[in-house]
Amino acid sequence: MLTSDNAFSTALALILSMDSALISIVMLSLQVSLMAVVIASLLALPLGAALALWRFPGRNAVIIVLNALMGLPPVVAGLCVYLLLSRAGPLGSWGLLFTPTAMVIAQVILVLPIIAALTRQQIETLHGEYAEQLQSLGLTRPRMIPTLLWDARFGLLTVILAGFGRASAEVGAVMIVGGNIDGVTRVMTTSIVLETSKGNLPMALGLGIILLILVTMINAIAHMIGETAKKRLG
Repeated sequence: MLTSDNAFSTALALILSMDSALISIVMLSLQVSLMAVVIASLLALPLGAALALWRFPGRNAVIIVLNALMGLPPVVAGLCVYLLLSRAGPLGSWGLLFTPTAMVIAQVILVLPIIAALTRQQIETLHGEYAEQLQSLGLTRPRMIPTLLWDARFGLLTVILAGFGRASAEVGAVMIVGGNIDGVTRVMTTSIVLETSKGNLPMALGLGIILLILVTMINAIAHMIGETAKKRLG
């Protein structure tokens, strides 16, 4: 039986030797999470900006729901996507269940509210500061959106990185809709759960180390972006 020291050294050996099974899992994880964050950002950035600029009946209710969805339990998101994509569901004929596409959909549902809600807060603050200047330029609200998004780009990059961190560390939803199928939908988080239950600690530790490094890098990049923004904007 492997001791913790032996398991750790074996895990490092797997990483340094670029074990093919480990690398394929990491690459699929990055592919799914990056795709989910790109799609969520394309939807959430204009949505958050629109909520910041427009006043309409029920706006406060929309904001409350959006903020509440930031804490949506992953297993609930996974269950909803499962019901939609299962054979008995309305989208069952698409055959997407237990595919990487289903995992992307689940992660988009989890990440989109985070990016949209934080975008709304940043754009609302920025609009409050520059409302008079923007109006003096004759900009309509639709034309203000790209301008404000660009001005808030450093803060929004941090928001997007936070969304990527949430997506890459997610396990419940992708386990439900992906099925953790070897070579098809097995990502880092689901693999860690499986390999630990099997007693394959070196693989679980190796993936855990890579995931920890990835999360640390995301936080470091977000911090550097924040510091750069402070220096440029004073």
